[in-house]
Amino acid sequence: MTRGRRRPPRRLAPERREIALGDLEAILEKASTAALSEQDIAQLRAALETLGWLQDELSRDRVQLARLLRQLFGPKTEKAKDLLAALEEDGQQGEPPAPDADASDAENGPPEGEENEPKKGHGRNGADAYTGARRIRVPHPTLCPGDPCPECPKGKVYPLEPTVLIRITGQPPLAAVATELETLRCNLCGEIFRAPPPEGMGGQKYDASSAAMLGLLRYGTGLPSSRLDRLQRNLGIPLPATTQWEIVEDAAGQLAPAHEELIRQAARGRILHNDDTSMRVLSLMKENARLEAQLRQGGKKERTGIFTSSIVSVLDERRIALFITGRCHAGENLAHVLTRRAAELEQPYQMCDASSMNPPKELATILGNCLTHARRNFVDVLESFPAECRHVIEALGKVYHHDAIARREAMTPEQRLRWHQEKSAPVMAQLLTWMTAQIEERRVEPNSQLGAAIRYMTKRWDRFTLFLRLPAAPLDNSLCERALKKAVLHRKGSLFYKTPNGARVGDLFMSLLYSAELAGANPFEYLTALLEHPAAVARHPDAWMPWNYRASLDAPAPPEQPATP
Repeated sequence: MTRGRRRPPRRLAPERREIALGDLEAILEKASTAALSEQDIAQLRAALETLGWLQDELSRDRVQLARLLRQLFGPKTEKAKDLLAALEEDGQQGEPPAPDADASDAENGPPEGEENEPKKGHGRNGADAYTGARRIRVPHPTLCPGDPCPECPKGKVYPLEPTVLIRITGQPPLAAVATELETLRCNLCGEIFRAPPPEGMGGQKYDASSAAMLGLLRYGTGLPSSRLDRLQRNLGIPLPATTQWEIVEDAAGQLAPAHEELIRQAARGRILHNDDTSMRVLSLMKENARLEAQLRQGGKKERTGIFTSSIVSVLDERRIALFITGRCHAGENLAHVLTRRAAELEQPYQMCDASSMNPPKELATILGNCLTHARRNFVDVLESFPAECRHVIEALGKVYHHDAIARREAMTPEQRLRWHQEKSAPVMAQLLTWMTAQIEERRVEPNSQLGAAIRYMTKRWDRFTLFLRLPAAPLDNSLCERALKKAVLHRKGSLFYKTPNGARVGDLFMSLLYSAELAGANPFEYLTALLEHPAAVARHPDAWMPWNYRASLDAPAPPEQPATP
């Protein structure tokens, strides 16, 4: 095997020809009599060239094709037990090529996630899960605590935990109440007398909860405004898409102080996860067409990419999610956030994939790379190299199993570091030795997909093993990947933003909604509370964060200041 062997040149795509299936069948019939014309031979040759080119393309891009097929028809996760079970069904399970790691070591435990499998029959939610339900207390009609028992005169009844009955009813996403005020008019002077509105019926048509629900539906669940427009109209409570936008845009102005404070708090994080995905902004896409036309005429090349960046900041037990949409990529957006970081704070950890667009150029961080991304390279070529990839997947499964134990036992960062150094460091050292031997001893073709996966991991080994040297360093970027699904969900449902201002409003709502979710707060109740107290939020936004806003709600209202004469 030659280390520097070059790949064969890529075939040029053949000229596109429309050949009917019936024509090919006729040609095949003529082939049996050897009565082929030049035109028949040309068509048959074109078909064969096309088949050869297609086969060549599939062989080159089989990794991407395999990933696409797995996304469409294969397992929904990349858990080791699912991947390796599929290999066993195909008869390709194989044995690890080298006994570097002791697979029989009981301390390493089962593959990742196996210890957390849910028990059968426990999938339904209990009554305690319905925290948003309206609670109604129903006393016993004839008995009170301490009364004599009606069945045995000597006993007395005492209270137990109440029996909870759950009843779920349907209603429109946004409901309406039409209050008819009796109105009278004098037949002589024409004076009009109108009944006073009931308490709580203010002068505004849309209250704070309507804006919170619209933001939650659009930016929290990806429901397009046009779809909600049709739904509300069919339910007899019309809410046009343009009205929806006016409501959420106005609400964004009231939520801006809380969003700014959220960014300031995120800048203080000890660990910062970041990543981005492509996004569509129509006005920027139109601008791209103009920029490309200028480039064709010899103008300066300008950036045309449009991204939504997700930044998840971790400080102790708090997690804050930020979303930023525009032409800046994830590293630049992280740099903008870190400009608000206090100079006396220590250097933060950064967790991301190996893309060059993720690290901030101006500000230094302690950079770690996502171990899941390195693992995925081996998952992609599992069918082509079953024994080698199985060895890597099982080794990383032990590391994730050790990390799951650390979470389950609530270890401190220092305890977790010592635990990984004791249990995971030998596994990772053996894995590095094995991968190095695969390349140096020519067991693997360096230019193959397996060779590329090994080089990707060994080249960034220090970044992948940051958790073995620093306390609280994460293994992967899964926290940010989950957050980024909010932007992907919006892109799949609503397809695009119209302008950068629309993207700004969407980023604001997504940041507040998902940060509330990470804090264990009800996102709808949190947004409603912010919109019901805009003055208090503007004065002290730090007291209205998702983890402490309830204390501000329960605090007594400050005394009113006397009017200045």
